[in-house]
Amino acid sequence: MLKRSFFDEMTMVEPHDILSDAEREALALANAPAASRPLVLVVDDNAANRDALIYYLKSRGIDCVGADGAEEARLYLHYQPRIGLMITDLRMQPEDGLTLIRQVRESERAALSIIVVSGDTDVAEAVDVMHLGVVDFLLKPVDLNKLLELVRKELQIQ
Repeated sequence: MLKRSFFDEMTMVEPHDILSDAEREALALANAPAASRPLVLVVDDNAANRDALIYYLKSRGIDCVGADGAEEARLYLHYQPRIGLMITDLRMQPEDGLTLIRQVRESERAALSIIVVSGDTDVAEAVDVMHLGVVDFLLKPVDLNKLLELVRKELQIQ
């Protein structure tokens, strides 16, 4: 009969057998893929306005991408699953923001949180937008503190 050495005994022990439950949990967390952070889609055909909002939100730790109008926004919404919130202007060419919001509400992204920013609107249009289930309607110039508060609330981040 062969006698096993201490070394032989140790090489037969599985790694999970020598770890405590707390160590196993810490190891699992360390090896787990990082959860994707939600992404904000900023839609405005005015590059200066779009870039200013993106810059502000990014400076506050919010991941953002920008779309130059409704067509580009639809592409982002189709191909980028991380988008958890859309901020859109209403006055855009060739398609306006109201049309974009209606299309989103009729798509697989119907539950997407949407914040509208606009510098020029009337009461009837604002009511139409609110009936489409947007989070809020902010007039330009945008109150950035209010916008940041809404974004954090919708994305459930601090």
